[in-house]
Amino acid sequence: MASTATDADAAPGAQPGGGAPRRRLRAGTGRWVLRKLVGASLTLGFVLVFNFVLFRMMPGDPAKTFLRGRQANPERLAQLRDELGLDDPWPVQFGKYLRETLRGNLGDSWSQGNRPVVELIADRLWPTLLLSGTALVLAALVGIWLGARSGWRHGQAFDKGSTGVAIGLYSLPEWWLGLLLLLVFASPAGLNIFPGGGMTDPRGGVDPVLDTLWHLVLPCTTLTLVYIAQYALIMRSSVLDERYAEYLTTARAKGLRDDQVLTRHALPNALLPTLTLFFLSLGFVVSGAITVETVYSWPGLGLLSYEALSGPDIPLLQGLFLVFSVTVILMNLLADLLYPLLDPRVRLS
Repeated sequence: MASTATDADAAPGAQPGGGAPRRRLRAGTGRWVLRKLVGASLTLGFVLVFNFVLFRMMPGDPAKTFLRGRQANPERLAQLRDELGLDDPWPVQFGKYLRETLRGNLGDSWSQGNRPVVELIADRLWPTLLLSGTALVLAALVGIWLGARSGWRHGQAFDKGSTGVAIGLYSLPEWWLGLLLLLVFASPAGLNIFPGGGMTDPRGGVDPVLDTLWHLVLPCTTLTLVYIAQYALIMRSSVLDERYAEYLTTARAKGLRDDQVLTRHALPNALLPTLTLFFLSLGFVVSGAITVETVYSWPGLGLLSYEALSGPDIPLLQGLFLVFSVTVILMNLLADLLYPLLDPRVRLS
């Protein structure tokens, strides 16, 4: 009779297996995704406004920069300022800037032969992706391995040594490390093994791919050493958090070896913060490393940023800043959207 009453009290059309909780979970996930999209859109709007205001507060006369090396009498300067719209009120300038930016027109460079900013950025994008992307992948692989082993062997000689080296590398300025490697490996006073700058040898005579890889060694090593420290320290901290969890005790009780407990159970959970760092770092791959590219004369977006700052070349600076910011925002959004797939607890919070 009890079972009959229970069956009778069941609501018509009720779905067994928790249909309502699943619908609530989907609705909650949809709202969470919408919040992330709205947040990214608001951040992008702030970047557009900040990008416009920031570079108009920089010292220097853009008209004189535009006419560098040419006759610049007061009449010509006044005419040029009128042509560039520099004398217009800021609201008018912002309206033009926003309209052209939404069309994909970032203006023309004032210091690079009046070339379109989009064209300049496109030309310098591949060298930056090659340098920063290679360094990021190498650093992630080595840093994760070092951090996992260090955290798993907490307090042992390997942990103390690797952690000390990681902290030391993390504290080094990139440009200083680059100069040190140049002095040791690329100068006549040192070993003089690798080229001291550039992406290829202008004299030619060498396979272009091998020549580029040879020039890549020192700048990539500089960035990789700094990035390794970040991944190693974060991975070590994550493994320490997981090291004494109850599920690992259960895994050991089943007879698994220590290395198997680490790779099969502890490492997947400890990887979550590191994966987040990796996706966030992808946003900075496009921006490259201004100091490293400048030290090694690597023809990427970082060196282009340095050249634009020496102007100041406002259209080029605005374009670079916008591209860098949009890339970071998109990669941050991608990390936020992927994280619930890696850790379902995020959707339930």
